[in-house]
This record gives sequence, C-alpha cells and structure tokens, in this order.
Amino acid sequence: MATIRAEFGISQPAVSQHLKVLRDNGFATVRPEGTRRLYAVRDAPLREVDAWLDHFRRFWTPPLDALATEVARGRRRRERNDP
Repeated sequence: MATIRAEFGISQPAVSQHLKVLRDNGFATVRPEGTRRLYAVRDAPLREVDAWLDHFRRFWTPPLDALATEVARGRRRRERNDP
C-alpha cells in the first residue's frame, strides 16, 4: 500500500477502499503472503472494457485530436504575444 499511497498521494484508507472496489468487481485478486496482502490486476475484465470502449473511440478521437490542435494553436499565439 505504501507504493500506491506514494504514487497517487492518497491516504491508506482511500487505497484500501479503492482496492476493495477493484476486488469486489473482479478487476483485482488478493492473496496473503505472511503479514502482507499481494494484489494482482486481472486483465480479462479490462480487456472486456477495452473492447466495449473500442466501439466508441471513433466518435471521440477526431474531436479530441481537433481539441489538441486548438490548444496548441492557442499556446503558440500566447507565446508570440508574451513580452
């Protein structure tokens, strides 16, 4: 948990709560090893989510690409106008 806490900057209770949600919904497994509990991500449910999302990517990818272009354009304009 210390690794997750450090990586995401959240409390131990928050980490525990998130891990419980992942376990309860089949996205992670846990096994005891001595005084520790080792968690592992299950890739099958994530693959299912990815396959479902794949149907929608064509709808949001072009608009997000266009948004990135506009953000870059605005950034360049601001840089040119900075003193």
